[in-house]
Amino acid sequence: MQTRKHANWQWFICLFAYLPICLFGTACGDDDELGTPRPRGYFRINFPEKEYVNYGESCPFVFAYPKYAKIEIDKAPGAEPCWLNVEFPHYRGTLHLSYKKVDGNIAQYLEDARGMAVTHQVKADAIEERMVINKEAKVFGLVYDIEGNAASNVQFYLTDSTKHFVRGALYFTAKPNKDSLAPVIQFIREDVFKLIDSFRWL
Repeated sequence: MQTRKHANWQWFICLFAYLPICLFGTACGDDDELGTPRPRGYFRINFPEKEYVNYGESCPFVFAYPKYAKIEIDKAPGAEPCWLNVEFPHYRGTLHLSYKKVDGNIAQYLEDARGMAVTHQVKADAIEERMVINKEAKVFGLVYDIEGNAASNVQFYLTDSTKHFVRGALYFTAKPNKDSLAPVIQFIREDVFKLIDSFRWL
């Protein structure tokens, strides 16, 4: 009888000794077990190597564009000759290029380009303006580098001030999300800058 009481007493000691440890271990468990939401992750994107080819078909300009893109003539209602779409099919992105002849109306084209860029200011975190000056090639312009959840993250215009004017705007057919789209935007932004740097009038 004495032995049985002693055994019961040891059992209670063990219970009270290990109970706090068990409770503490549960409270400090993995966040997933407690239902705490984890930060959203995004799929890693493997980008191809940068390799460029030249475009120069029946339009008064030439430029370099990446091999993983394709160029299509803009057939939307109201499109004019030499309006082009540089398509990035794997990334659901399109760089829209629209060409205009200048005939004493350069000021209007400049104002229109500025107005179209400013419309994205509501959703943008910031808009950085970068001058384009290539005196040798007579290519001048302005790049609107738009940060944030704007529908278009890069817009620009190029002109020789007397005869030619081209406006470009990069859009994606995905809901704007600066976190998920950031790697893609940065990747294609480099291609847009390459196009601008290589742009020449004919």
